This record gives sequence, structure tokens and C-alpha cells, in this order.
Amino acid sequence: MGVALRDILADYKIPVTAEELTGVAAVDAFNALYQFLSIIRQPDGTPLMDDEGRVTSHLSGIFFRTANLLQQGIRPVFVFDGAPPEMKTNTIQERRNIREESKEKWDKAKREGDLSGAFRYAMSSSALDSHVISSARTLIGLMGLPVVEAPSEGEAQAAYMALKGDVDYVVSQDYDTLLFGTPVLIRNLTISGKRRIHGRQVTIQPERVNLVEVLQNLDITREQLIDIAILTGTDFNPGIRGIGAKTGLKKVKSGDFDAIIRDKLPDFDPDPIRDFFKNPPVTDSYSTQSSPVDRDGLLSFLCEEYGFSPDRVIPVLDKIAKKEKQKTLESWF
Repeated sequence: MGVALRDILADYKIPVTAEELTGVAAVDAFNALYQFLSIIRQPDGTPLMDDEGRVTSHLSGIFFRTANLLQQGIRPVFVFDGAPPEMKTNTIQERRNIREESKEKWDKAKREGDLSGAFRYAMSSSALDSHVISSARTLIGLMGLPVVEAPSEGEAQAAYMALKGDVDYVVSQDYDTLLFGTPVLIRNLTISGKRRIHGRQVTIQPERVNLVEVLQNLDITREQLIDIAILTGTDFNPGIRGIGAKTGLKKVKSGDFDAIIRDKLPDFDPDPIRDFFKNPPVTDSYSTQSSPVDRDGLLSFLCEEYGFSPDRVIPVLDKIAKKEKQKTLESWF
């Protein structure tokens, strides 16, 4: 879900090209996997599957999209979520309920021949199970890219890595990453290009959000941005009905945050949420170093185990190998 800060951040989302994003990117892995599972589907919403009925939409997304990023000089580091905090329990259950309800609506739409409705409901039914997560990790490793295991929220770990300077920016669709302190958030990177949305084709372009620019232009601190998020709702609290981002901004800047909480939510203590965003569980036990692509391993994994077409996979591997060779030659000069 993330936080509903779009209305106050719209003016600070700057379109960028791939050429401007050359460097090391910490990718919120769960966020990217949800995107691939949601978007890469057949017209009736059915995900891509192998002959055994195992979902492969996420593998297609990781392999082909990551190969494109590597070609553009962007080196991803995939950060996976760890154990969620107890404060997130209600949100997790709500998301589970939404998925189950969407699955029922998807099945009904398919029976009725409503393809557009079926696809829409199918997108909301996407779930990350153990197969999706483990197979994603395997594929990323075979591509020679680092996997970082966060102790808790992946966005928090990614932001920490950006703050340390170990990565150049964080890739996620959710604005939570800004609350965790990432200096630069890049949205739409893993889904950029032409997409069909609500029955029409649109072009989605990567966009950059710079935290310092946001805070300076809104004339607030990061702590105040967190308070705005708490008023509108986060993954750890439902927020206050009727308060959106713009109203939240006004209330926080006028110093009314505490009074609103006492009046509307007298039994709610915002301090644990504030502290979690400012001091989340993170680890220094990670590496951002890549390794050579395991060409034979990828062919075996994708083509032999999951039934991908060698005619599609091999040309991509050739492009990656060419890029790796080019980088090796450049390192000599």
C-alpha cells in the first residue's frame, strides 16, 4: 500500500532517462516482484506459467527487464524483505483479504467473458509465495547480481544503503522509502515503457524524487513528513478519516499534529511509528558487488527447468556478455 503522499509530491517527481540513472540501484525486490506478477499476464489475467503450472511471470520480468537495465548501465542490487514488524499485522491481513476478494471477482469476470475486468481483478490478486521468492532469488544469483536480506522492511534497508553511499538511489513505487530517509527515490524504473492501463496504451517513464528538494520546497523536516504520513495512513496505522496529504501538510506545519491525535485517536501512540521510520532494523552484512553471469546455469534454469524459449533467452545472454566484455576492456584504460 505504501503512504498516500502523492498529492504533495507531484511537483517534485522529475522525469528522467535511463542515461541519467547509470550507477548502482537498490531495488525493493518485493515491490518489483508484485509489479511483474501484476502486469505480466495473459489477456484474461492468467499469469505466465510453465508446463507444470508454476507461475513464471516474475521470472520473465526479472530476466528481461534486468537485462535491459544492465544494457543501460544500471546495476541492480535486489533487497528482500525480512520479518515484518508487528505493527504491520493489520495491513498484511487487509492485503490478504483484498487478494482473496479480487480472486473471486477475477474468476467471476472470466466466467462472464469480461476480459478487461478479469485482467484488472487479476492484478489485485497477485501474491508472493515461497516459490516466487525462492525462484526469484535463484535467477538473480545466476545473473550475477547481489541479493541483500533485510532484517525487516526492504525499503528501510535500501534507504540505509543509499544513505551510506553504497548505492546511488533506491528503486520502488512506494513513497515509504522517503520516510526511511533515502536521498533519491526512482519510481517506474522496472515498469517503464508502453503499458496498457484501463484499456488504453500509455508510456510510463522513470521519475526521480529528491528528498532534500521535497523537504526544502515544502519547508518541512523529514520528521514532519513522517507525521504527515501518520495522519494520512501508513502500513503501520490506518490514518485519520478525511485527512489527505495536503490537509496533513497544513496541520503539521501549523503545529496541530499532537492536538489532532489527542482528539481523533486518544488511545493511539504515534511514537513507535515515528521511531520505526527514523531507526528501522537494518544490517551492514551485505555486499553490492556483482559476479560473472552464469550463462549455462541460466539456460538450464530458464529453458530446461521453466520452459523458456532458447530463441528468446540466448540473444539476451549474448547482449549481456557483450556488455560485460565491453566493461572489462574499458577497465584497462
